[in-house]
Amino acid sequence: MPKYEFRVNGRAVSVNSWDPGQPLLYILRNTLGLHAAKFGCGLGQCGACTVLLEGKPVRSCVTPVQQVTGHAVTTLEGLGTPEKPDRVQAAFIAEQAAQCGYCTNGMIMATTALLHQTPHPTPGEAKHALSGNLCRCGTHTRILAAVIRAAKA
Repeated sequence: MPKYEFRVNGRAVSVNSWDPGQPLLYILRNTLGLHAAKFGCGLGQCGACTVLLEGKPVRSCVTPVQQVTGHAVTTLEGLGTPEKPDRVQAAFIAEQAAQCGYCTNGMIMATTALLHQTPHPTPGEAKHALSGNLCRCGTHTRILAAVIRAAKA
């Protein structure tokens, strides 16, 4: 069975899969037990499955495991811990930027990528960076406030 080696949250992993096109999301959730990235649409349109690949946000539901071989993947679990959340997670908590929470993984991962590229984004830049992440609960105002809070942290 083919083996795929890459790094997840700073740790080297080696996974087997008969299908080189198997979505990274399934490897993360089913093989590695990392459940922050969610299955939303399965088409890369909602953002619930967002992870960082070499620091760039990607949709893990449409990213084949073969594509991540030799690269670094960061999931929400790799940013902080419940005891010590990173600055973006802490800002989302402080702003109460989650209602149902299903989109939160994607919003936090997209925000993390944005702040690495643009440390002090304008509200317009934040909206643009998050535009591919769907939230059906209507917490957009709090999410944007969390992005700006994290940028100031």
